[in-house]
Amino acid sequence: MNTQTRELNIDWIPASGFQLRKAGVQFDAVRIEGDAGRRVAEALEEMTGGDPGPIVAEVRGARAVYFLVRAGSTGYRAWPRGVTVLNSGPNRVSYIPVPALSGGTWPLVWWCPPSSAGRRVHLGLLAGTADAVLGEGSAESESSPV
Repeated sequence: MNTQTRELNIDWIPASGFQLRKAGVQFDAVRIEGDAGRRVAEALEEMTGGDPGPIVAEVRGARAVYFLVRAGSTGYRAWPRGVTVLNSGPNRVSYIPVPALSGGTWPLVWWCPPSSAGRRVHLGLLAGTADAVLGEGSAESESSPV
């Protein structure tokens, strides 16, 4: 784990366990389940020299990967099938699971912890990588509130 991250005071990261954070406040998220999400995370790590921005992964169940992006940035983009957009707006509220930096956070872990308070996954890189991994051509965004 990045020891520099432990020294940051990031108020949206819980001190222990995990908590749900309302999308659209500190960040939105893009959720991709299973091996596809892991392939996207690995590709982003490689493209960014190991610092793609904050990425959370589930270790069981759907094994989803959550890519934390700038708040308000996900709404008007076409995403390939298999992507769930977590954001908030009129008549819509989504929540994003965020684990503590250490300790008992099961079933969540940081794939890549935040390296600074304002750092987010680059939406353009994420969208291009998701298109490449999941297949291009779907103009529909599969999004559902959590």
